[in-house]
Amino acid sequence: MTVQDVRAFNRFYTGVIGALDYERHLYAPYTLTEARVLYELAHAPYLDAADVRGGLGLDAGYLSRILNRFEEDGLVRREPSQDDPRRRRITLTGHGRETAALLDERARESVAALLDGVAPADRARLTEAMRTIRDILGGRKQAADVVVREPRAGELGWIVQRNGALYAVEYGWNAEYEGLVARIVADYAEDHDPHLERVWIAELAGRPVGCVMCVRDGAPGTARLRLLLVEPEARGHGVGDRLVRAVIDFARGAGYRELVLWTNDVLDSARRLYQRHGFVLVAEQPHRSFGKDLVGQDWRLTLRGPGE
Repeated sequence: MTVQDVRAFNRFYTGVIGALDYERHLYAPYTLTEARVLYELAHAPYLDAADVRGGLGLDAGYLSRILNRFEEDGLVRREPSQDDPRRRRITLTGHGRETAALLDERARESVAALLDGVAPADRARLTEAMRTIRDILGGRKQAADVVVREPRAGELGWIVQRNGALYAVEYGWNAEYEGLVARIVADYAEDHDPHLERVWIAELAGRPVGCVMCVRDGAPGTARLRLLLVEPEARGHGVGDRLVRAVIDFARGAGYRELVLWTNDVLDSARRLYQRHGFVLVAEQPHRSFGKDLVGQDWRLTLRGPGE
């Protein structure tokens, strides 16, 4: 990507936003910035000028002029903060809330009209692209935002696609690996016992960023952990730990005596993760797979003793 790419996108998107407001004058009689301030005030129970200024990155003098206008128009009231008398609490009046709701409704209708021109099949791609831009250029994710859940429709296919794409980029593995993942996922989709086998998706900031499976192994009383994956942008948020813990807790609750997995020595982060959760390396074997010379590893975790 070049500077020109970013500038070209900015010109294009500015044109789209301008088209939304061409005839409707969405925020009249207020400017876009003033509408943003109203929106913030309408969606927070307690704000002062410093909160608004920091959240929107506004100059103090500019924000002061906006708030003065709002006060003159009867949209806001300012009073001393109960926590700090040096600061002024800003709240919307009844008229202010009605105005904020009107501007918000106009914006919703305008965006809905824009989306009416987007084919349904393209809307998911558009949403994903917007999330990607937001995440890369400034979205901040916290570990508390991570949700580990069962897959939704279409997400088994996502597991295949992301495994194939990510391992090709990070390790140079060829389509043989994607084929292996596709067979594993297809076998699960066609025939699995929900009491003994399960798939989890990790979601962060509203989109899938990781996955893992727990399936029956050939040996009685043994479960197998498969297809653990964490997207690069989600690493460092505890996603891998949450996924591995979900498998261990499920396997133990389902009555399995041990949990096994197979990985390769080049997957350093995954191996450290397994060690943290008590897995023990029990065997290694060189092999040629996925277009690479690798060393396969078998790991095992005991869930309960012989008499339990």
